[in-house]
Amino acid sequence: MTNGRNTGRKIESRKNLMLFSGRAYPELAEEVATHLGVDTVPTQLYDFANGEIFVRFEESVRGCDAFVMQSHSTPINQWVMEQLIMVDALKRANAKRITVVAPFYPYARQDKKHRGREPISARLIADVFKTAGAHRLMTVDLHTSQIQGFFDGPVDHLFALPLLADYLQAKLDTDMVTVVSPDAGRVRVAERWTDRLGSPLAIIHKRRDPRVPNEVKVNEVVGDVAGRTCILVDDMIDTGGTIVKASDALFENGAAEVIVAATHGVLSGEAVDRLKNSRISEVVVTNTLPIPDDHRFDKLTVLSIAPLLGDAIREAFEDGSVSSLFGE
Repeated sequence: MTNGRNTGRKIESRKNLMLFSGRAYPELAEEVATHLGVDTVPTQLYDFANGEIFVRFEESVRGCDAFVMQSHSTPINQWVMEQLIMVDALKRANAKRITVVAPFYPYARQDKKHRGREPISARLIADVFKTAGAHRLMTVDLHTSQIQGFFDGPVDHLFALPLLADYLQAKLDTDMVTVVSPDAGRVRVAERWTDRLGSPLAIIHKRRDPRVPNEVKVNEVVGDVAGRTCILVDDMIDTGGTIVKASDALFENGAAEVIVAATHGVLSGEAVDRLKNSRISEVVVTNTLPIPDDHRFDKLTVLSIAPLLGDAIREAFEDGSVSSLFGE
């Protein structure tokens, strides 16, 4: 006789990757899903009359390895809240592991206190994702690397540099290229570009014009740019003001051509008009953020970040090495 227990039976658990998309940029999530060979999970997402957000997943998520994608474009606060609610719903439905995939990390520029009585909003974002139930964060080209330390858990910090650099390297004579940092804060990023391309580095140094108190800064170019193709590199283009002023300074110092390469195309306010009407010959960004048709222009090239995100998600799901994607 038996005691009712089947002691010889082994219960096997099977890992299950599930990809979820918020409403901010479902097209990117679909690209990532295609790269992974999966479908995004059908999800009910809608707003109540007072603006509150409702979320319900239409499939069981119990025991799954969940990856929740949201691109934090305008209106950024709505999309942050929606992603938080999605994470909470997954936690309460007993997902085994939840990874927040935020190609553009929200509030990244508020990473320290510049003056008294200011918030450190980038830290707050990390804290609320953790509180909601996230086990892991995945993002692309943080404004500052220190943000990785704000989240109490693993952070996969991906880099778009190989994608951007390979595109430009294929069309330019790198012997005639100078990589340019638009300010002192981007020097480390620019150095990675020089390592990749084997090109010299120049820096735009900003200082106030002593002849005009309390007025705009004068851009001084430190480095060899005369007669050369200059690649201005940055993590994002927001209003375009800094980039256009930097390009003007390069042309004033004899640059033959200026190309801009940035990961995140925020393109707020007058950015499109500024870039279209500038002497910049090409603006290269990735699609970490949606770029609507009315923000596209002839000089703009948009490269897909989906294969990188897909590869990183696969490595994370298989407990592999995300850093191996960058040759580390």
